[in-house]
Amino acid sequence: CRTAYDSQGGFVHMKTLLHAYAMCQSMFCAIPCPWKIWDEKAKGKMLLFLPIIGLEIGAIWAGLAWLCGFLKLPALVTGLVLCAYPYIITGFIHLDGYMDVTDAVKSWRNLERRREILKDSHVGSFAVIGIVLLMLAQFALFASVPAEANFLILIFIPAVSRCCSSLAVTGLKPMSTSQYADQKKPKTHIVVLSVMLCIFLAAGFLLCGKYGFAPVGCLVGYGLALLRAYKSLDGMNGDISGYCLTIGELCAVAVYALI
Repeated sequence: CRTAYDSQGGFVHMKTLLHAYAMCQSMFCAIPCPWKIWDEKAKGKMLLFLPIIGLEIGAIWAGLAWLCGFLKLPALVTGLVLCAYPYIITGFIHLDGYMDVTDAVKSWRNLERRREILKDSHVGSFAVIGIVLLMLAQFALFASVPAEANFLILIFIPAVSRCCSSLAVTGLKPMSTSQYADQKKPKTHIVVLSVMLCIFLAAGFLLCGKYGFAPVGCLVGYGLALLRAYKSLDGMNGDISGYCLTIGELCAVAVYALI
């Protein structure tokens, strides 16, 4: 009876994890997920799989970089493809958060008003200015990447940025309006995510040499953006996660292009 119980319990646990992966894939990536499901029991485990989704996104990103080089596309065309890809593949969900937080933080209003701006569906002038500068910077950097640069590092940049997001959402105080406010956040999740982050950073150096500093740049950029946004809005939510992820990946691309 004990063996049968353990077997059934393990099956249920594995099923919950698979549900969490499918839900994370559907919510945070535009790659079609054939398994459409929503399981409330798996909701709290979704963020554990966000870095895995990042690896998927990064693998395709690196494949596009290889293809552009193989086809000998002009630098400006390559820059456009590699600049646009990470936003398109995520359905612009993180870019939306970047714009919302830019509007709120740059308003320099009191906390209550900043949070109102964060939730406002209208696009403000600061968001427009921020998105234009972001796109110009990412495009220019990718267009400037040397032909001999190791494109494999693009696999790890989205994985590291999503490790940072999962850790921030799990470990920091959420806003009362955040979808993560009512979720249980076991400390074991922080340990698992921290181990994954270390593995991805180490793999970047082992496989790509000096280009391993690009994911480190992502980590630093994410941390600085988080410090600014979290302090300004006094809490963590999905929009701040998208804002920091976008800035972190831009910093990684800067290191990749200029190192």
